[in-house]
Amino acid sequence: MEEETYISVDIEAAGPIPGEYSMLSIGACVVGHVESNFYVELKPVNGNYDEQALQVAGLPLSYLWEHGTDPAVAMADFERWIGEVTPPGNMPVFVAFNAPFDWMFTHCYFLRFLGRDPFGVSGLDIKAFYMGLVGSDWGGTSKRRIDKRFLPDRPHTHHALDDAVWQAEVFENLLAFLRARLDGSE
Repeated sequence: MEEETYISVDIEAAGPIPGEYSMLSIGACVVGHVESNFYVELKPVNGNYDEQALQVAGLPLSYLWEHGTDPAVAMADFERWIGEVTPPGNMPVFVAFNAPFDWMFTHCYFLRFLGRDPFGVSGLDIKAFYMGLVGSDWGGTSKRRIDKRFLPDRPHTHHALDDAVWQAEVFENLLAFLRARLDGSE
């Protein structure tokens, strides 16, 4: 069986769907080794935006047009970093809090700019993992309702790297709880 390397990924975007709106930034870190991380701000692919999304991200399009990394370069750098932190024989696993949103943007960009996605066609959703682990309903998986013992002692900032680290720590806490339960100590 192939070993897995869990990589926490968070993105900020100019709107709710890829293609029509740009991905603005990507933050990622290795679960269990958050000091091994990646961050990039991207040049927009178009001028479309949702005002609320830009306010949440805190990244003005005018700034990104001038200072953002070309998306093809950003995705190649991200793929290279994933390869560097994933040991030979391991499979990189995309992990996010509300994975469908973050994954759909990264997947779209990987395919559009590189023609491939190192994560493949799936991602591990922390919200769904939590739901199954503790027997919560879907409404109980929001950041404000998740059991406090699993939350890290850091704010959720909407900066992609900060939030990737936050997510990684939530997932580490959930995995520790699962392992303790399996060992009979929980």
